[in-house]
Amino acid sequence: MQGIELSRRFYTDIVRPWLREVAPELPYSAALIGYGSELLGFDDEVSRDHNWGPRVHIHLSQADFDDHARRLVAEFSKVVPANYLGEPIGWRSRPHPPANGPEAAGAIEHGLEFHTLEARLEAHFAVRSVENLTALQWLGFAEQKLLAFTAGAVFHDADGRLSRARERLAYFPDDVWLYKIACQWGRIAEEQAFVGRTGQVGDDLGSRVIAARLVRDVMRMGFLLERRYAPYAKWFGSGFARLPIAGVLSPHLEQAVLANEWKERGEALAAAYMELAQRQNALGIAAFKPIVGPYHDRPFTTINADDAVEAARAAIADPSIRQLPVIGSLDQVSDLTPLLEASDLSQRVMHRLLG
Repeated sequence: MQGIELSRRFYTDIVRPWLREVAPELPYSAALIGYGSELLGFDDEVSRDHNWGPRVHIHLSQADFDDHARRLVAEFSKVVPANYLGEPIGWRSRPHPPANGPEAAGAIEHGLEFHTLEARLEAHFAVRSVENLTALQWLGFAEQKLLAFTAGAVFHDADGRLSRARERLAYFPDDVWLYKIACQWGRIAEEQAFVGRTGQVGDDLGSRVIAARLVRDVMRMGFLLERRYAPYAKWFGSGFARLPIAGVLSPHLEQAVLANEWKERGEALAAAYMELAQRQNALGIAAFKPIVGPYHDRPFTTINADDAVEAARAAIADPSIRQLPVIGSLDQVSDLTPLLEASDLSQRVMHRLLG
């Protein structure tokens, strides 16, 4: 059994009846969000060595949290069974400890946690409300954190607040999305000719490294065109494989990383760029005429990525977003985990870059 189903049953069989008994009038939401391979359905036997097992996150209002959360955590520790469906209830503490803070409460004896929604939002995104988010705030949200908050499952939502927050964060606003598409084409434009140039001078390793970087850029564009958030590195390829566009892109990308000769690498990547362009045009957004051919007078197969950048920028309705430099969002300027995971730092960095 995968973790989401295990936790859903834990809530249904153990947590919900207990809450009805000890706090029958308490309004709450129950979910499993925030971290864990099971949120994406990628958990397996190896996943069970850390932070896996029966887990439920209860979200309360600030007043109800203050009045009830710590008492309920302590009381649940006294009645919870040692095992559920063959899995131990106790906390598997690597790498995340049980919740503990001004608006978070948990215990090492079990996987039941209490939070306020505002604190969860602040921890994930450095905001306490998802109303009226600015473009710069959106650009400072790590996709892996957006995915972690909007994936997983909601088991119960008495007032709908958690579900509404997840709906608002389900995907980027259109102008932010188009800006990210423009910047992703910009990344491709910067390096696509280098696969051939490095290979031309005998730097085969350098050519392979750049080809691999461009494969990753193509994959991230695939996520963008499918309007899906990209997971972090461990599940990036697994998540990509689930995208509808992966079927046409994967053969070209596999050829690019396996090719023994730089021309073959460049041609495989160019074929992938063409698939991206055709998909973009089919969506009816930021259409442009894709042309694959030599890079100016040099024998390196490339696509007219600069035209793709300008087409995407031209499609942006909000002039304040359209005029932003072609730099990109948080994930497009860095893949450094401490930066992506530190929401407050992420926001400060993007405001310095683009504000």
